[in-house]
Amino acid sequence: MSNEKKIYGFHSITSQIRLDPLAVKEIFIDEARTDGRVNDLTKLIKINDIKFHLSTKDRLDGMVASHNHQGVVAIVREIKDQYVTLEDIIEENYGKTFLFLILDGIVDPHNLGACFRVADAMGVDAIICPKDNAVGLNATVRKVACGGAESVPFVVVTNLARTIRYLKDSNIFVYGTDDEAKKPLHKINFKGSIALVMGSEGKGMRRLTKELCDDIFSIPMMGQVESLNVSVASGICMYEINRQKS
Repeated sequence: MSNEKKIYGFHSITSQIRLDPLAVKEIFIDEARTDGRVNDLTKLIKINDIKFHLSTKDRLDGMVASHNHQGVVAIVREIKDQYVTLEDIIEENYGKTFLFLILDGIVDPHNLGACFRVADAMGVDAIICPKDNAVGLNATVRKVACGGAESVPFVVVTNLARTIRYLKDSNIFVYGTDDEAKKPLHKINFKGSIALVMGSEGKGMRRLTKELCDDIFSIPMMGQVESLNVSVASGICMYEINRQKS
């Protein structure tokens, strides 16, 4: 059904149950697994009175194309307000110092999932992504995120340039990262509310996105590797932002 979707893996399912157990319709568990992780999940399922079934691995493989389900698959009801608006976040938290992560053109679900995990650890208020030419919030993203996709709001926008202008009008300073920027990360003085823009690996930020940033910096590289995975780069930048603010 269009209003249902599958999530899989212990972290994703456990996080969803703790966040909103009523959204979980039913769970399928590999009948061959009797280890501690399954036992802990089963206890949580029973506490929250969620329907579950013992299934064969072949059936679970048929439900998840990648077969990387760890022996647990859940059917959850779509939560319409999972995709919140930026305006709602800013207006409902008036006076708060914000930290947003903008991902410009990330198409790999593993990268987006890892960014959710980093964003959760670094206290990010929302991840912002364009609607087109970018991966959405699918089952792979949720699994890689290990619960981060359930805790960090995901804002999908139709026009990223317009969104950046709105952030700037809302007194949020927009920083971009670029390998060619002469100013290094540690020379930036981070203050107030911040939106950090990360481009895709290889291509980086789009031209208009870069032009709209208030400032651009690079991450100093001390080894032979020329670039970093977007989630690793995001973590380094947000750690420095939080370090300065603290």
